This record gives sequence, structure tokens and C-alpha cells, in this order.
Amino acid sequence: MENEIVMEELNTLLRGTYMGIRSLEHYIQKVNNPDLKRNFQQMQQEQKQNAQKIAETIQNLGGIPADDEGFSGSMHSFMHKFMISDNDDRAIIEDALKGFDKYGVDYSEELVKGDLDPGSKQIVEEVINDSRRHAEQLRNLLH
Repeated sequence: MENEIVMEELNTLLRGTYMGIRSLEHYIQKVNNPDLKRNFQQMQQEQKQNAQKIAETIQNLGGIPADDEGFSGSMHSFMHKFMISDNDDRAIIEDALKGFDKYGVDYSEELVKGDLDPGSKQIVEEVINDSRRHAEQLRNLLH
């Protein structure tokens, strides 16, 4: 697969990761429970580390990594901020779970189904596995 295609797929994943970071910021601002806030902060830190890994991979391929979620992601983030329930931790957890399942795992897997070079594929798998783990943590918080 040509580097340009790999870099575009990675940049799309990177923009999605930035959307996740922004969504977690919204949850952190709205959640009441201090332990839940810490959980979201830890997830956000891991997402930031993933963004850094993806950006470095793009640079190593000779590309320029995205530095934000892009226009459509920015619009989604703006609307999302107002759709999150205030003072309803369970609803916030459910919303975050939906985001990790739908975007962090399903959409990311679909996005990078093509053949990636081994290094890029490993980074992508790590990012998706982190999203799976975060989703599982959220499911456990609901029970």
C-alpha cells in the first residue's frame, strides 16, 4: 500500500482520536463522582499518548499529522458538548461507552481494514485495543 494512502488512513484515525480526547474533556467537566472523573482523566491521558504515537508514525512515513479533529469533527464535538447530560453520571458513562464502542472500535476497525505496513498496523491495533479496554471499564462501571 502506498505511503500516501497509509498516511491518510492514519490521519483519519488521528482526527478521531482527537475527537475522543475532546469528548472525554466534556465528560470530565460534567461528571460528579471524583473516582469517575479520575477514570475519564486516565482514559484521556491514554488517548493523548495514542495520538502522539499515531502522529509520530505519520511523520516517520514522511507525512504531516493532523493537529486537531478536523472541521466535521469540530462540529460534532461542539454539538456533543450540549447533548451530554448534566449531573447524570450513568448517562455520561453510557454516552462514553457508545463512543468507545462505535467510534473507538467499530469505526476505527472499518477505517483501517486495508493493508497497512507492519508498524502502522501495530500502532492501530494498540489504539483499538485501548478503546476496547476503555469500553470494558465503562461497562464494569455500569454494573
